[in-house]
Amino acid sequence: MSDPDTKDRVVAQFGPRAEAYVTSRTHADPEVLQQLMEQLEPAPKGIALDIATGGGHVAAALAPRVRHVVASDMTPAMLATARTHLHDLDNVTYVVADAEHLPFLDASFEAVTCRIAAHHFPHPEQFVREAARVLRPGGRFLLVDNVVPADRTLADDFNELELLRDDSHVRCASVEEWKVWLTESGLSIQRERLRHKTLMFTPWMSRMARDDLHAATVETWIKDRDTSFHQCFGVRIENGRVESLTAMEWSVVCERR
Repeated sequence: MSDPDTKDRVVAQFGPRAEAYVTSRTHADPEVLQQLMEQLEPAPKGIALDIATGGGHVAAALAPRVRHVVASDMTPAMLATARTHLHDLDNVTYVVADAEHLPFLDASFEAVTCRIAAHHFPHPEQFVREAARVLRPGGRFLLVDNVVPADRTLADDFNELELLRDDSHVRCASVEEWKVWLTESGLSIQRERLRHKTLMFTPWMSRMARDDLHAATVETWIKDRDTSFHQCFGVRIENGRVESLTAMEWSVVCERR
């Protein structure tokens, strides 16, 4: 069952902020994108699908490495901005699509990717089933998303923070949860990587801030957390202001059995 209210919030939240995601250093980092392509090793003559393409960064990284890329996103304005951003690439097409109900036939792609988006999906297990369904046998699925620690209190705190910052946030899952969903969908894990990434508070917050009061509320919430939260998420405070924090990001490449 879908969650139209949540998905409507995603469209409303990201449409006006599309350009900010195109220029986001977190999403556009060429070194990180290169590493992801090295993990995936896409088939040169294959067709790839990038789910929830956002600013189109992964689609752009895929384009020189495969025959064709389908960039999909549920937010039309985001997809239109990605198309403008990738205007010089002639092997990318754009499709408005819900990640949990993909409008593609079974076994349509040699590669499927989804980066830093799944925490917005109401039913991530359904998204994984859909990604596996549209993959051809032997095809590869690259998933990248923020994850939470196994400790329930710290996990809940991080998700509370993300929801306070962005009301279209649903939930960051743990690595253990993702592994269950992937395995149950007929995907076998080939390689994985967990990294800690530094989020500079001002640009991270400004991408989603409704106004100065919203940004101040989130900053105060972070400062008021206890030592265990600050240590786990690398919170750095200077002169009474939150400078940065650290999120955990998991990337995994799976193969369709």
